[in-house]
Amino acid sequence: MESLRVIESWPVPRAAAVVAADGGVVGERGPVDVPFRLASVTKPLTAYAVLVAVEEGAVELDEPAGPPGATVRHLLAHTAGYAFDHERVMARPGDRRIYSNAGFEVLARHVERQCDIPFAAYLDEAVLRPLGMTDSRLDGSPAADAVATAADLARFAAEVMAPKLLAPETVAEATSVVFPGLDGVVPGYGLQRPNDWGLGFEIRGHKAPHWTGSRNSPATFGHFGQRGTFLWIDPEARAATVCLTDRDFGPWAVEAWPAFNDGVLTDLGR
Repeated sequence: MESLRVIESWPVPRAAAVVAADGGVVGERGPVDVPFRLASVTKPLTAYAVLVAVEEGAVELDEPAGPPGATVRHLLAHTAGYAFDHERVMARPGDRRIYSNAGFEVLARHVERQCDIPFAAYLDEAVLRPLGMTDSRLDGSPAADAVATAADLARFAAEVMAPKLLAPETVAEATSVVFPGLDGVVPGYGLQRPNDWGLGFEIRGHKAPHWTGSRNSPATFGHFGQRGTFLWIDPEARAATVCLTDRDFGPWAVEAWPAFNDGVLTDLGR
């Protein structure tokens, strides 16, 4: 794919990208088998493991977790009320969309208690190993410390597009807006009205500015990370793109990513 060549001109030491469409990989560029730190692209992996625990009956989406009045569903959707990076409660559950690393750490501890297994091991057993993500692991916080290759993340994207580990109905709920109409900040992109989110996945909706492309449909979902990483899936385009770099997110990414994503969709004829 011609659009993938542009990553070689980005101001980053290394970049790897994989594009999947219509059930298979259609393009790749860069060291796709080299592990990168994912930063917050960790969160969809964590969320998927939590949803496996839900389907196994170990936890329930609407059982209490986190601050008083909050549930597993609130934590997954960034509406439990926690601050960004610590467990200070800033709002009542369900009132605001406050993007929170702390909320995902509380969520993982809740699953650990219910399943009696360290969360990193549960993620490996529930998601990584079954998908053949052999070069991926959780090295710390379940909010931001996974390591994976672009090829492995493409395997995860394929699972989300055609789920086998979860029921399709569960994935459809996770990738649709949960607690609609809530405003909130997308880190690096400012206040969004509304700031749509699913269960661990950001929903593009009509946010502007945004890290996906102008050609991405409002149904697009995924995540980006402060390590210069992103994963999106556009169900209307039947396509997904993984891009990993080793330069922290910043103005370079704000400028480069939307044009790159539009180029991918143009190449696909979507």
